[in-house]
Amino acid sequence: METVRVNLGPRSYDIAITPRDAASGSCGPFVRAALPKASTALVVCDSNTQSHGRAVEAALAEEGLRTGFATVPAGESSKCMEQLAALYDALYDLAADRKTAVVAVGGGVIGDLAGFAAATYNRGLPLVMVPTSLLAMVDSSVGGKTGINHPKGKNLIGAFHQPAGVWIDLAHLNTLPEREYLSGLAEVVKYGVILDAEFFNYLEANAQTVRDRKATGLAQVVARCCRLKAEVVEKDEYELTGLRAVLNYGHTFAHAYETCGGYGTLLHGEAVAIGMTDAMRLAQKLNLVGAELVERQRRLLEALWLPTAPLAEFATDDLIAVMRRDKKSVGGQMRFILPTRIGEVKLFDDVPESLVRSVLESR
Repeated sequence: METVRVNLGPRSYDIAITPRDAASGSCGPFVRAALPKASTALVVCDSNTQSHGRAVEAALAEEGLRTGFATVPAGESSKCMEQLAALYDALYDLAADRKTAVVAVGGGVIGDLAGFAAATYNRGLPLVMVPTSLLAMVDSSVGGKTGINHPKGKNLIGAFHQPAGVWIDLAHLNTLPEREYLSGLAEVVKYGVILDAEFFNYLEANAQTVRDRKATGLAQVVARCCRLKAEVVEKDEYELTGLRAVLNYGHTFAHAYETCGGYGTLLHGEAVAIGMTDAMRLAQKLNLVGAELVERQRRLLEALWLPTAPLAEFATDDLIAVMRRDKKSVGGQMRFILPTRIGEVKLFDDVPESLVRSVLESR
């Protein structure tokens, strides 16, 4: 097992990464060590991860925890007020108190939804993340961002709430549908573009191995992504200095596609892959990068079987309207994370709207 430490003073925690062929896949002792005073736990999963959730519930019961179990429908549409209220009801029925933990077993939707329930019920309950998708393992389970969607925009309602621990069992990837797995690779590529040129080079040289879920190097890929995100979160936990904003590379475009297309039409990673393509092309129009970098990123994304352009038509005005309300925007002025080279990105708040439109309209 490999461990990545997220150093945040009293809110520090471990990310435990268990190999797919490990003899023990139980997260019970890990949760008990992370939350020695916990007496009760609500395990939250979706309709696709119930078997994983039941295994986690059994592991917690072995550690002496009284458990409850809540299931929500699979899919992005569950990040909504209705399902959040259902989790509040489950916590109430469990007689949850400050010693009750919420254990999120699933992908990014479950982590965001259950995490927000933990952040807000009784003004905050301890949280443990058990991500079962690649995207959640390398990105959304780490860093404390939780929330739900609003019809006007993705993740508009949320809170920062750090977990007490993150348990990553790579065996969960064995049952992950291919489309979901490939979607997660977009976030993997993101880390190479924004922070680690050597890691980007590794992905280029090993694209087929990574795409095909070969055990060789998979734990190292996940651990590297977690370490890179941890380093950013440690320096800018609440996104106050602008440093943490680099993690949103491609997301301004991506969230617009997700919102305008209807949540769930595109998987989040698919939207991010398209958004990164748009962001790189925008950087080229601003003379920040050359055509070679645009092509390198495109080739890598396509080698990982990720989309680089939307299949459906989107109205440019609709996309722009959503982007003006992105969380990074100020006073309706769009702001973008754009690359200056592989391994480095910067925040730009003076991008002419005409260039953004030209990117959206010239595919």
